[in-house]
Amino acid sequence: MPRFSIIVPVFEVQGFLRECLDSVLGQSYTDFEVIAVDDRSPDGCPAVLDGYAARDARVRVLHLAENVGPGRARNAGLVEASGDYVLFLDGDDHYTPGLLEAVAARLEAADDPDILVFDHVRTHWWGRGGRSSAADLLAAAGTGTVGVRENPEYLHLLPVAWNKAYRRDFFLKHELAYAPGLYEDAPVTYRSMVLADRVACLERIGVEHRQRRQGAITRTPRRRHFDIFPQYEGLFTFLEERPDLAWARPPLFERALDHMLFVLAREDRVRLGHRPDFYRAIRSFHARHLPGGFTPPDGRRGEEMRLLATASYTGYAMARGLREMRAVAGEGGRRVAGAATQRTLRARYASRSKPPLDPRLAVYSAFSHRGVLGDPAAIHAKAGEIAPHLRGVWVVREDAVDTLEPGIDFVTPGSRRYHEVMARATYWVNNVTWPGALAKRPGSVHIHTHQGTPLKYMAADLLTRPGARHGVDVPQMLSRADRWDHSLVANRHSELVWERAYPCHFASARTGSPRNDVLVNAGAEAGEAARARLGVPAGHTVVLYAPTRREYRRGGHVDRIDLARFARDLGSGHTLVVRLHPSLAKGIARGFGLADLHGRGVLIDATDEPHVEDVMLAADVLVTDYSALMFDYANLDRPIVIHADDWGAYTASRGAYFDITADAPGHVSRSYRELAWLFASGTWQDGESARLRKGFRERFCEFDDGRAAERVVRTLMQGS
Repeated sequence: MPRFSIIVPVFEVQGFLRECLDSVLGQSYTDFEVIAVDDRSPDGCPAVLDGYAARDARVRVLHLAENVGPGRARNAGLVEASGDYVLFLDGDDHYTPGLLEAVAARLEAADDPDILVFDHVRTHWWGRGGRSSAADLLAAAGTGTVGVRENPEYLHLLPVAWNKAYRRDFFLKHELAYAPGLYEDAPVTYRSMVLADRVACLERIGVEHRQRRQGAITRTPRRRHFDIFPQYEGLFTFLEERPDLAWARPPLFERALDHMLFVLAREDRVRLGHRPDFYRAIRSFHARHLPGGFTPPDGRRGEEMRLLATASYTGYAMARGLREMRAVAGEGGRRVAGAATQRTLRARYASRSKPPLDPRLAVYSAFSHRGVLGDPAAIHAKAGEIAPHLRGVWVVREDAVDTLEPGIDFVTPGSRRYHEVMARATYWVNNVTWPGALAKRPGSVHIHTHQGTPLKYMAADLLTRPGARHGVDVPQMLSRADRWDHSLVANRHSELVWERAYPCHFASARTGSPRNDVLVNAGAEAGEAARARLGVPAGHTVVLYAPTRREYRRGGHVDRIDLARFARDLGSGHTLVVRLHPSLAKGIARGFGLADLHGRGVLIDATDEPHVEDVMLAADVLVTDYSALMFDYANLDRPIVIHADDWGAYTASRGAYFDITADAPGHVSRSYRELAWLFASGTWQDGESARLRKGFRERFCEFDDGRAAERVVRTLMQGS
């Protein structure tokens, strides 16, 4: 008996079916069966399914005699299922790497709950969307289980079939089955949730749910969307037959109305001409099933529910429209007022006679005002040591103020003191271009530090890469760079690239990268201290994996490695540390498994460690794809492995200044199999690795001698 039965209803999805099945069959956890139900699909799906079944004994195919719809196709698959748990997956969706292993671990930890719910992400035809609204609820559940009666907010989880694992005997005991028609998922979901004694949650994105541009039934306006009413009628008939579930009627009534009103508002579901009838059907449902003492929720949806008792469709539509207009007007008014305030401040300071520049004042910023970080932080610290007469003030966003150490002088963007400091500072130090509204005053010195050695195309070079340039205003970027006086470089390669990418008026300063001073000068004790802070067991070999973002995927995140598998394959005595690119830290990347694996102790997620230098000091070897981190890490003279399994796609979309696979700092893997072999065989640290690293360091660590920050302060800020 397998642990999981995965039921896949299939109808007219031949363009996506292989990706779906491969995502299941390629899972690191293998104790499952796939029951693919051909719902009399008229395209090439039946042949695709038969081909997979012939090649993999875990796949069984049911060819239905007639088209019955996804709900009854799931029912047909359920009859054939033999697993402990049942999962449903649509034929145009796919699983994320490592999902089943994470589900199995969570089920075992929770002692086999009735239901396990996991997260998802919607993939639109133009790219991947953001995290689902369920993320916070799933995180709040923690590692235990919840009961819906005590925690009715969990009824707000998306009522679909494909984000859950059901214990099969629970499903069969309660005779759960999908009814024909659209919206068949919701009644089964809600019925199962109120019947379950124990529901577990997994804060992990397990399914990429495809939002197809065309062809999706739920996105096609037609009368079939009226199916929602018999679906919920069936649910409430069941509730009325179960007095013991009377507690569930108010929250489920609210969920039903919310769902119906949502469908009503969608022009891609209910045609304008059908809306009066649809609204009257909602009012009829409301009148028949209104529980005693029901209180609508706060907010806009609650107001709409209150209207159902008295308002005709015309009255409802007018009230709803007026609210929408007020909301839009209010939001626009706030934007206009905010912009006007900023313009007023700028005009006020521009109209005043400018105060003289203060030769003792330096202003610093890093990573769009995210805190005291990077090269600017190293320069600020060194100035405090060897030029204490220079007063440093940091520009820091309000949401980053809490990260500052005591004694740091700072201003927040847009404040009165911010404008005063920017007007008087002689030295401006930043690794990102300053806002365009700030004018450079004669006599001020702008020092631009960049964010590392460039491998991928930057600035003006992006003009040949329209995909990577999307959302980037190159002319504005160059206009801001016109204010630079000095551009810091760590090597001649960077000097040439920056002069090409930013055809402006600055002078290159061969200072080295100030943030790398700590890497060049650090002793063994610094690495041990960093390991202790990260929680690395004593004596472990630390493998740091630092992937970069991808321009060929909206949002930038692409899973290149199954992290759980990699951590396991490294074996005992190894700790895998993961550091995401800063642009991915607040996105969906962690939901694809990183947060879950960190919570279970499988690896260490060091993405939020404020100082990447400490993370590098803790590592014995760096595994990266095309991250600029490799150029900094090379200063430590420790092994580097380049995992370049999508180098062609990366260079086609973003562009690169040289072929990192030909001029690598160590061994190159082009598949996970090769990567695993490099570590299993010990090749990652052999003589060839050292030879490659030596040549790389000579080329790209040329000016990093441990005195870069001192050089900047003495030559560019003190003139000595």
